[in-house]
Formats: sequence, C-alpha cells, structure tokens
Amino acid sequence: MTGVLGGFAALAAVIAVGWVVGRFGVLGAEAPGILSRLSFFVATPALLFLTLGRADTHAVLSFALVGTAGSAVLTALLFAALARWRWRLPAAELAAGALSSSYVNAGNLGIPVSVYILGDASYVAPVLLFQVLVMAPLGLAVLAGSGSDGSAPSWRTLLAQPLRTPVVIGCALGLLLAASRWELPSLVLEPIELIAALAVPAALLAYGMTLHGAPRPAAGALAGQVWLAVALKNLVMPAIAYALGRWGAGLDGVALLAVTVTSALPTAQNVFVYAAAYDRGTLLVRDVILLSTVLSVPVLVGIAVLLGEPVF
Repeated sequence: MTGVLGGFAALAAVIAVGWVVGRFGVLGAEAPGILSRLSFFVATPALLFLTLGRADTHAVLSFALVGTAGSAVLTALLFAALARWRWRLPAAELAAGALSSSYVNAGNLGIPVSVYILGDASYVAPVLLFQVLVMAPLGLAVLAGSGSDGSAPSWRTLLAQPLRTPVVIGCALGLLLAASRWELPSLVLEPIELIAALAVPAALLAYGMTLHGAPRPAAGALAGQVWLAVALKNLVMPAIAYALGRWGAGLDGVALLAVTVTSALPTAQNVFVYAAAYDRGTLLVRDVILLSTVLSVPVLVGIAVLLGEPVF
C-alpha cells in the first residue's frame, strides 16, 4: 500500500509545482493552454503509440472486460442521462462530464495500485486498452465535433473525427506495431520515448497551474454537476463493476477484486487534457479530477478491506 500512496504523492507533488509556477507567473498566463496542447497533440499520442505497441492486445478480450468496460459505459451513460435531464447540458459538456465520471487513471495510478494491492500490473491492461481504443475516440469525437454553440455533431462528423485526432492516430499506429511484432530501431525509438515522457508531467503541470486563483472545488453553478460526476466515479462505478464482475462474468477472488479496484481509480488527468484542448467543460473536469483523487484513497482501501485482501 506504501507504493499506492507514493503514486498519489508523486502526482500531488508535480501538481503542486504547477501551482507554484502559476502563482508566480513564471511562464505567463497562456502557459496552461500551451502545455495542455503540447501534451494532447504531441506527447500523449507518442505515449499511447509506445504503450499499445508493447501491449498484449489479447488482454482487452478477457472476462475482466465485462466489469471494467461495462461499468465505464454504464456510468458515462448515467451521467449523460441525468445531466441532460437536470441541466440540459449541450453535447460537448455532456461528453466532458461523462468522461470525467468514467475514465480512470489507469496509467499513472493504475499500475502501482495493481502491483501493491493486486500483486500484478497486468490487471490494469483491460481498462487501459478499452479506454484508449474506445472511450477516448468516442469522447474526443464529440468534444471536437460539437459546434461553437455546443450543438450535437452529425454522424458524419463523429465517424470522420477520429481520423483527424492525434490521440486516436497514435493508438492506431501502436496497435499496428503490436500486431506486426516489429521492433523499432533505437534511432527511431529513442526520440519517440523522449517526446512521450513529456505527456504526464506536462498535463500535471498544466493542471496545477489552473488551480492557482481557482475558486473552491465544486462551488458555484457547477457544484451539482461536479458532485454528480464524483459520486458516480468514486462510488457508483466500482459498485457496478463489482456487480458485473461477480454476477455477469462469474469472477471471484483476486480477479473480482481487480475489476472493482481498477474501476475505483480516480479520474485521469487525460480527461483534463482532452477538455482543455477543445475548451469544453474544463472547469468541471478540473474539479472532478481533484475531488475524485482525494476521495479515491479511502475508497480503494475500503474495497481492499471488504473484499478480504491485505492493504499493508
């Protein structure tokens, strides 16, 4: 469990550095947007290309997918339905909120959680692959395709948008690399690795900079939407994952714990990068990431205790 807390601490430290940079205006007012776009359009596609290029794509077809994918889809749809009914949100804001309530931090926190609670990092593979292959392309298509007035995109726009989205292109090229089993020469691999290494710190720094001068989380007109997304992410999504894993896929023991724990991970910083890149729902996503990350610690410990696994 020390490693899990260490993972949270590392993220918090980089975000704090971003806050300090924003507090003293070291990089100027435009820096958060520039860093977010750098992460989204350049570094994240490189990171996903490397991640999927080295992944076992068969992992996404495991029985765990019933719980991980099913809980993510149902949670996202639940947010979209409730938010549309209660606040009449336009398509782009619905997409940002749906992603913030269902897109978990599988890359940064998922690996230490899998290692220190579950004993095996491979448990995070199904949710990671499902998110980058399915959830990200669909969410980005809506975010990028919505009009300036927030109107819903046409089906033609939705189908064409992934072909113009850097993150999706990076995923597609990574899958091709994995399928071909071709080893990239170091002359090609090393610069891609250098660029990919920018993805996480750039996103965290940009996120930290936006926190400077920001109002208290979940305050004002967005409070209801933020708390709805946080409740869905931290409580409803792992509950759905447990139910689907136990009674839908017939999982038990460590496999059931893995599905529940990975679904209880907090909202990924990637969602903030996606929202900021298209300037859609950024404030909502920012608050959900902060609150879901803080609340996920007792939730993860509680799940491990209730399902009978030691956490220390």
